[in-house]
Amino acid sequence: MVNANSISLPQLSTQDDAKSVIVEDKGIARVVTLNRPRVLNCLNHEMVLTIIKHYEEWETDENVHFVVVKGNGRVFCAGGDLRMFFNAKKGDDSLSTTEVIYCKYWLDYHVGTYKKPLIALWTGLVMGGGAGLTVPGRFRVATEKAMFSMPEAALGLHTDCGSSFWLSRLPGHLGEYLALTGHRLDGAEMLTCGLATHFVPLQRLPELEKQLYELTSGDLDTLQKTLDEFSIPTTPGERSILHRTSAIDKLFCKDSVEDILAALEVQFNELAEDWVKEVIKIIKRSSPTGLKVTFNSIREARKKTWAECLRTEYRLTINAIKGTVSNDFYEGIRAIVVDKDNMPKWNPTSLQEVTPEDLKLVFQPFKENLELQLQDPRFVQSGWSGNFLQTAYHVEHATQ
Repeated sequence: MVNANSISLPQLSTQDDAKSVIVEDKGIARVVTLNRPRVLNCLNHEMVLTIIKHYEEWETDENVHFVVVKGNGRVFCAGGDLRMFFNAKKGDDSLSTTEVIYCKYWLDYHVGTYKKPLIALWTGLVMGGGAGLTVPGRFRVATEKAMFSMPEAALGLHTDCGSSFWLSRLPGHLGEYLALTGHRLDGAEMLTCGLATHFVPLQRLPELEKQLYELTSGDLDTLQKTLDEFSIPTTPGERSILHRTSAIDKLFCKDSVEDILAALEVQFNELAEDWVKEVIKIIKRSSPTGLKVTFNSIREARKKTWAECLRTEYRLTINAIKGTVSNDFYEGIRAIVVDKDNMPKWNPTSLQEVTPEDLKLVFQPFKENLELQLQDPRFVQSGWSGNFLQTAYHVEHATQ
């Protein structure tokens, strides 16, 4: 296992950068474009190292006022490159998966504590590690083509990359619902629940970018005013799950996944609602270990700081790739990503078989030198202020 002192970032050439990440100077802005459209801009280790390198340089460069992050093609980012972990498990990849995970979590922390405004432009899929790369930033612009999802529990993992922090701070128990079901939200829903700060029609994005890159000041008021000029009001569609938040709160406020499933089954027997039937189906076909670890992670995150959430998630991810209590992560990748038979064989096979001792083991802190090393617990990007955050967002160190 790696620690902070063992991480050394390689010197990446311009040619290396161009392979998977395009970096551009645009006046006082810097633009990062994820550039693997054929694989939905999934993040690999090279991309993470490239972004770390530039973010560190730009944070202290007085000529850089803000950073824009976007994806090449019709998708922002579908998450991390899961085949990399599967190949490493088989011994087909010499890269240390522990170091890969360490660097990604360090980058996610850096995004949340970055001292300059970060502006994400979301089109297409915004999933997993791609969401972790941008949700903690100052501004998140969604389009009508944006689609958010955190499907990790279905893969035998857990909602990661800092998502336990911001999912647990969504209105009511929406965070538990999204994490346990992997339900997709469109751009209007992302704005309504606070994941996005602005909603800009896709056809107006080029014009918005042009105006951003022509700015001579990158102060927050100027950026806010520019984004507001292009943003339009929007509301969720008639069939949006956000119209069922009262039911979600009643069902997903329970103290365990087993209790949530039992409540769902009672509700379906009484009302025969199709959406409840679908949620039951999703939970029953997902990894029992992934579900219970995810649930506990988000429920505990309600009382944790940004740094504490990342440190906990880092332990959970390391234990998942080590197979500490289950190899479901690799089985999920095999069934859904590699073989695509969609017939995972989970072990343990039921929620009841995932014991309190198993959960205690994967949440247990490592020796301090093996933990994710973070400099301070502040959540500097106080602009993580979706609509709901005025009443629901409480971070002890946010203004320090």
